Amino acid sequence: MSIGTSEMLAEEAAAPFSIELSAGGEITARSPLQLFWRRFRADRVAMVSLGFIVVLILVAIFAPLVVKLVGVSGPNQQNLSSLDAFGQPLGPTSAHPFGVDELGRDILARTIYGARISLEVAFISTGIAVLIGTIVGTAAGYFRGWIDSLLARLMDIVLAFPILLLAIGLASACSLGKGCLGGLITPGVPTLIVVIALSSWPYIGRIVRGQVLSLREKEFIDAARSLGASDARIMRKEILPNLVAPIIVYTSLVLPTNVLYEAALSFLGVGVQPPTASWGQMIASASGIFDTAWWYMLFPGLALVLTVLAFNLVGDGLQDALNPKTGR
Repeated sequence: MSIGTSEMLAEEAAAPFSIELSAGGEITARSPLQLFWRRFRADRVAMVSLGFIVVLILVAIFAPLVVKLVGVSGPNQQNLSSLDAFGQPLGPTSAHPFGVDELGRDILARTIYGARISLEVAFISTGIAVLIGTIVGTAAGYFRGWIDSLLARLMDIVLAFPILLLAIGLASACSLGKGCLGGLITPGVPTLIVVIALSSWPYIGRIVRGQVLSLREKEFIDAARSLGASDARIMRKEILPNLVAPIIVYTSLVLPTNVLYEAALSFLGVGVQPPTASWGQMIASASGIFDTAWWYMLFPGLALVLTVLAFNLVGDGLQDALNPKTGR
């Protein structure tokens, strides 16, 4: 994520509406939402990527129905008849379009269910990170002084902490007994969400802090203070609405990063535990037999690459559409 992009988004929203001449010579006004959609719709690459993401989300939500419709076995159903005489997995066939793994489980079904895990972890952890980052960044930028110094140093410390070491430590500590925090954190999806959220919120926090430092000096904030508005009301009613655009943009850029985090942590065995399907776990399992079963790593790897690419392209499109300097 480029911190320099925050300078471009630090400009105020252009105007509450735009006035244009229609083909018949009539004056028409466009709201900010209409202007945003007009700019975003003009980006065909972003629109195609958005369509891919929507389809992926629907496939993840209705994974059992999709698996049934394509006519393949369940993600954890072992089919020894799909192995050869030496017990090695067979490649793509009409019954198993993506082939099977070393236990005879269908790769297509496991890839579809892996999308559910990746999106669940990415969306929940990103939502938590955005919430924490927005609150901390707003407080730091608005109050400044010792509060700003304390919160800014906290963000620096979190950013300096190695995420993989944190994940491995949590997984090791919480794998004993009933886990951590009374069983709230155990190896698997809960650990992934906590680790990714804790490591992601400072990025949002620093962006929000920079935006608030600029907004608090604007005339409309002085006007609100002169009318007797409290600090809480100013932050809630005046500052937060002006943070929507940069928060949306950076959320779309953090999401693909968190998808990669989930895959990396599952690859290391810290995240999703067998037999639950996960793209990172599938790639890790395929590393030992990649030379003879190329399909086992290829298809979950392609799903991971296309998903991250689609999120990044949508993020770029949102950034262009929400930037008031864009001349489209």
